[in-house]
Amino acid sequence: MAIALIRKLEQFTRLSAEDKQVLTEITGRGRVFQPREDLVQEGDKPSQINVILSGWACRYKQLEDGRRSITGFMVPGDLCDQNIFILRQMDHSLGAITLVTVAEIPRAAFEELTLKHSRITQALWWATLVEIAIQREWTVNLGQRSAFERMAHLLCELYLRLQGVGLTRENSCEIPVTQAELADATGLTAVHVNRTLQDLRAVGLIALKGKTLTIPNLEALMQASLFNPNYLHLDREGRHLNANDINGVPSTIPGREAPL
Repeated sequence: MAIALIRKLEQFTRLSAEDKQVLTEITGRGRVFQPREDLVQEGDKPSQINVILSGWACRYKQLEDGRRSITGFMVPGDLCDQNIFILRQMDHSLGAITLVTVAEIPRAAFEELTLKHSRITQALWWATLVEIAIQREWTVNLGQRSAFERMAHLLCELYLRLQGVGLTRENSCEIPVTQAELADATGLTAVHVNRTLQDLRAVGLIALKGKTLTIPNLEALMQASLFNPNYLHLDREGRHLNANDINGVPSTIPGREAPL
């Protein structure tokens, strides 16, 4: 169940066999949430770190009149607010989009994990920086990109995030969200979302069959949406933080610095 989390963190640094075992143990017991069920509601007191093991969830804010804004999609491997304990109460909600399995890590266990396993901690820092970068990009999406660019950009991002945790097949992936949920995430109406998806299909940039998204030419979709993947840090800029063993074999002689 920890495979997606391990793959996500290894985008930033190579983890040792011990690191992987610890992550497997701490996420070993999952809690299942039904679609449209809240994992956490705004106003709740944070009590644990939630890790998405399977399924999709979202962060959202809801106005008193019922209007909702989705501020982030959560996919397998994502941690939901790892620094949440500094808050007295949640300032947003987390909701399941599909059937979701979540590992709930108590504060004490999470603090012990970060204190005793430096590579995991460093990878978590990177994951937090990427999460913040994604929020900045969503702000640019809402403020500057056209509906066509906005939708294409979001699809590029989701595809690359899923690819990073091994959830794509060739040029396809599952996008189990409704057009209403895409509307809540992009600031468009559901009708506008439908029309925009039709436009993307018409020019051959995407194909949608059920919940399966196929991107025939990812580079073309990136160009159409002015997508620069640097904010996802997929090139492993944290490679200098690599573990000192690969498949259990030390890569350096004790007492010598690890090569860059």
